[in-house]
Amino acid sequence: MKIFVTPCDGIGPEITAATMEVMKATDAAFGLGLEYHFEDTGFTSLEKHGSTLLDETIELARTFDGIILGPQSHMDYPPRDKGGVNVSAGFRVKLDLYANVRPARSRPFLNDAKKMDLVIMREATEGFYPDRNMYAGTGEFMPTPEVALSVRKITAPACERIARQAFLLAMKRNKKVTAVHKANNFILTDGLFLQQVRKVAAEFPEVTLNEFIIDAMAAHLVRDPSRFDVIVATNFYSDILSDLASELSGSLGLAGSINANAETGLVCAQAQYGSAPDIQNQNIANPTSLILSAAMMLSWLGEQRGLPQFEAAGAEIERAVDEVLANPATRTRDLGGNINTDTFGSLVAQAVQNRRGGRKAVNA
Repeated sequence: MKIFVTPCDGIGPEITAATMEVMKATDAAFGLGLEYHFEDTGFTSLEKHGSTLLDETIELARTFDGIILGPQSHMDYPPRDKGGVNVSAGFRVKLDLYANVRPARSRPFLNDAKKMDLVIMREATEGFYPDRNMYAGTGEFMPTPEVALSVRKITAPACERIARQAFLLAMKRNKKVTAVHKANNFILTDGLFLQQVRKVAAEFPEVTLNEFIIDAMAAHLVRDPSRFDVIVATNFYSDILSDLASELSGSLGLAGSINANAETGLVCAQAQYGSAPDIQNQNIANPTSLILSAAMMLSWLGEQRGLPQFEAAGAEIERAVDEVLANPATRTRDLGGNINTDTFGSLVAQAVQNRRGGRKAVNA
């Protein structure tokens, strides 16, 4: 199994290093046989090659089984014509990683967050984002210095396939899907989204479908997140709701995330948060999000390819993260502790090894 790794910008190299320590410990414990290839993207690639994301890099990544993608500082990139390509969008659109899966669950031992255990299924290849809704050029432009326009693209095929992934996931969980929209105003675009969701829902009579307007959804998510199971929405709405859900669960730093294509089998682990350049090279960032994203990647590969050891490995990383977080003395600064990035990664790696080593000893 080959994994493509690109740390990218800001705190990316630090949290990627911590994640790789956990991955290598997990590989040793479960015998996964992982092989890694490291490649530059972001500012490092810009300095070396004049572009934050080369086409050759994307084509190389396409040949791998999984991708670990570090956070990017794309707001600080130069204009696109000067090499400033949105790295995250490049991977998602060019590799057609349309399903951005973002779980959020509360941990009672960590804080007083409201009880929740939900997953947001985000469409990631179109929508309001101007760098992923045009065949050529960008969907945002200024015909005059005082007028800025943005084009939103919503297609039936993209809506149908993300809805299908939401219902398939709900069948494995609590059989509830919530579709989020603003069809009362975006009558055509969100109307098309809802039409496709309802079409797919008819194929899953066991699953309950609820529909919420986006502003009402934000209020209900804050009031009682425990009522939701799988939430599906277009790109922009899901992006905002997933950050809200993660923060409600305890911290954005705990938010794992993958981008996947169920048809091609490719999956990308990516932390939900940004590159945090204000704390880069200080060894204080919380690497939990990328570690959990890598765990999701392993679980997804295991499920898609019928490899139970990969599913078990992903679950074990999640358990190890919870074990470390349960101790107030072994939390990172954003969670009230004093543990550094690399130390946290080492503690999670050790928790995996200890548990797996104990199992081997018992079996022996």
